[in-house]
Amino acid sequence: MPTFGNGRRVAIVAGVRTPFTKAGTVFKSISAIDLGKLCVAELIQRTNLSGSEVQALVFGTVIPSVVAPNIAREIALMPLMPKGVQAFSVSRACASANQAITDAADQIALGHIDVAIAGGAESLSNVPILHSAGMAEALVLASKAKTLTGRIKALARVRPKDLVPITPAIAEPSTGETMGQSAEKMAKLNDISREDQDHFALRSHRLAAAGTADGRLTAEMMTVYVPPKYETVVSSDNGIRADTSYEQLSSLKPVFDRRYGSVTAGNSSPLTDGGACVLLMSEQKAKSLGYEPLGYIKSYAYAALDPGEQLLQAPVLAVPGALARAGLTLKDMDLVEMHEAFAAQVLSNLEGFKSQYWAERAGFTAPVGEVDLSRLNVMGGSIAIGHPFGATGSRITVTLLNELARREGLSGIAEKAGRKKD
Repeated sequence: MPTFGNGRRVAIVAGVRTPFTKAGTVFKSISAIDLGKLCVAELIQRTNLSGSEVQALVFGTVIPSVVAPNIAREIALMPLMPKGVQAFSVSRACASANQAITDAADQIALGHIDVAIAGGAESLSNVPILHSAGMAEALVLASKAKTLTGRIKALARVRPKDLVPITPAIAEPSTGETMGQSAEKMAKLNDISREDQDHFALRSHRLAAAGTADGRLTAEMMTVYVPPKYETVVSSDNGIRADTSYEQLSSLKPVFDRRYGSVTAGNSSPLTDGGACVLLMSEQKAKSLGYEPLGYIKSYAYAALDPGEQLLQAPVLAVPGALARAGLTLKDMDLVEMHEAFAAQVLSNLEGFKSQYWAERAGFTAPVGEVDLSRLNVMGGSIAIGHPFGATGSRITVTLLNELARREGLSGIAEKAGRKKD
């Protein structure tokens, strides 16, 4: 954490999340705002915290509602918190919850506040569907018309092609490449084999299944009773496949490059709905309220690359900086949590950590080193658990801290493409 001369340390006191469910399944009727409200309410109740203590709420989302785009403010208006609590939304693609956490932590470190809730939520079941430009123009003209004849004349401008809806693409606007296409490019550039990707995906499912069976993963979740009838009860992630095998994964066809590709639905994270959040406090405030922190934020760093290059390779640039700021090395880390957007992306970054080329691009003379796989994503990752874009950063942070506590570890890294927190 940056030093401001006041000696304030930022503690993560607790965290919770909804189960993560595949888009279009059990959470399809719940908006991202409501998923956020569910986990924030659960966090306050689990910690027995008075809502009046919360001074800020920072929340991330990647595909906001066009009707209520400030997700944080909508969540903050719950009866559990005072109406005057400051709330703001952030978006840093798949690292949005990480940005929310570090923004809140900065405010605490500066001494502006003592207590904040930060996290994120995403409903990929409810992405906005847009009208074509022709349809939008006709509707605007019709709304402005003062007579029935004028409205009919405006709507008569609509042509059959204008009736085709526009669905938002999960792609980089500047290049037009989807995340999957970027992962496919990385696999080719870094010689990541299909076999290695499928084995990594299998590892994710097996470890996540084990973490679910023994209660380690479910301990960080809340149970959700699905509206409107509240008859469906969800208490675990529904994307984990305990019964999958390497043979099944290797039989799937490539999605993004059907002829020469290696990235499949099986070695990629699924589109997912879910929410997650953490409670942050100054060290002094946590002690005064009697909380035992899960851990402290020591440093963080963000990085980016030209999106036309290797879009998901930014951790190799961010991690060295964050470790240097903390005065630590990779060998000091008891556990490493890396977001699994794609197996190809994780494996490319693991190779990058060993690379002199990437070390020099990050401004360092030597690589951070090789990640011990026995310490990496020890309860699986997003390939199995799922990836609600705005929420995953909070999920991996809490998963890391809880497992460090179980192992009596001291330090860990939580990484996402483009971001790293220590």
